[in-house]
Amino acid sequence: MLHRLTISELAGRLASGHVSATDALEACLAQVDRVDGDVRAFLSIDRDDARAQARAADAELAAGGGGGMRPLLGVPIALKDVLCHRGQPVGCASKILEGYVSPYDATAVARLKAAGAVLFGRLNMDEFAMGSSTENSAYWTTLNPWDTSRIPGGSSGGCAAAVAANEAFASIGSDTGGSIRQPAALCGCVGLKPTYGRVSRYGLVAFASSLDQIGPFTKSVGDAALLMEALSGHDPLDSTSLNEPVPRYRDALGATSLKGVRLGVVKEFQLGGMDTEVDAAFRAAMRQLEALGAEVREVSLPHSDHAAATYYIIAPAEASANLARFDGVRYGRRVEGPDAFELNSRTRGSGFGPEVKRRVILGTYVLSSGYYDAYYLRAQKVRALIRRDFEHAFAHVDAIVTPTTPTPAFKVGEKASDPLQMYLSDIFTISCNLAGICGMSLPCGFTRQPRLPIGLQLLGRPLGEADLLRIAHAYEQSTPWHREVAPLG
Repeated sequence: MLHRLTISELAGRLASGHVSATDALEACLAQVDRVDGDVRAFLSIDRDDARAQARAADAELAAGGGGGMRPLLGVPIALKDVLCHRGQPVGCASKILEGYVSPYDATAVARLKAAGAVLFGRLNMDEFAMGSSTENSAYWTTLNPWDTSRIPGGSSGGCAAAVAANEAFASIGSDTGGSIRQPAALCGCVGLKPTYGRVSRYGLVAFASSLDQIGPFTKSVGDAALLMEALSGHDPLDSTSLNEPVPRYRDALGATSLKGVRLGVVKEFQLGGMDTEVDAAFRAAMRQLEALGAEVREVSLPHSDHAAATYYIIAPAEASANLARFDGVRYGRRVEGPDAFELNSRTRGSGFGPEVKRRVILGTYVLSSGYYDAYYLRAQKVRALIRRDFEHAFAHVDAIVTPTTPTPAFKVGEKASDPLQMYLSDIFTISCNLAGICGMSLPCGFTRQPRLPIGLQLLGRPLGEADLLRIAHAYEQSTPWHREVAPLG
């Protein structure tokens, strides 16, 4: 079936003329019509605009377009509702931005357009990317295509669910503490969080500016490499963008052997509370990596125990500053009041959901006079130690391997009343963002009953995406997990 193809497979058929961009888009839209009533991944779809893009791609393909300069020509890709797309709504799954339409394209969106992609749909998420389950959306909870009684992960839950349900050939999300890798693991797809600064953040509605990074969700490692080439590169509109050359990531995919590759297993990540089936799948994945020729060594990240506490000081502090702009004055929701204070208070009180309020209050507190040194400044010092731990580890290994999540997808509502338990869903992913390194998740097995995906996380040194893609591709091609299709796929 057309909607189940990878980007690489679809691109070949588009180039040969066996299918059209319109065919590919209509296959996605038909799949949305079939399953999204159950999955609920999409917040909105502008079908007329998407069809116009597909027709333009078909005209270009008929004229001999595509190839190296336009490798995504005619490929339908969906966007998390946190990326600005000119003429389309961007609401961050929040009531406070209801009705707002973006006047410009995010750089990542502009680069996808330049590569020829057909961009369609706004994907559900935890409000302002604050959450690990998509239950914090102001609209509805997205459900896992493998078991609709369970969450798809978050905050980019709609991105992962749409790809797992084959409603889009790929999607683009954001990762602040695991928001690409965690839902990718729970939905059984590939998710890549690039090095901080590798992909421009211009046009990404900010949650925590020193942690956020844009990245792809795909059905295969090869597709992730293709999208990384399209998304990456210096952008003068983003002051944190790295001015480094972008390699051809697809060149990293040829090797089937991992001989000479050194992989690290983190001593501190061997937790007693991890789900037994997740632990068994992780150990089996390590044995497979060794069978491919990799050398496995134990490494230490001694400050990793403090990562969650550090993250939940720094991220809310940055969020409290970033979200101050949503005040009812310039755009978005406005609830009138007798004075500026009441206008601001009523607008934010009705516009933000409980999790956003919780984090803004926490962030404001840790930045307040008398507490800044005790909390925020100390957290930044611990962050520097966490980054140094990774530097020391990468002096001895080429990549670090961990489970992506400590458990498979949990049931809707299971952790909603316990924010601390919800925060621990990202225990293996948070350190990557604090250190600014790259990380990715790919499928490495399933639980038995119910049958739920399990993810394997690879962490690499800064700008080490090619190393991760090489390791991930060799593992993927030697295992069957990426060929599995969700019941609603």
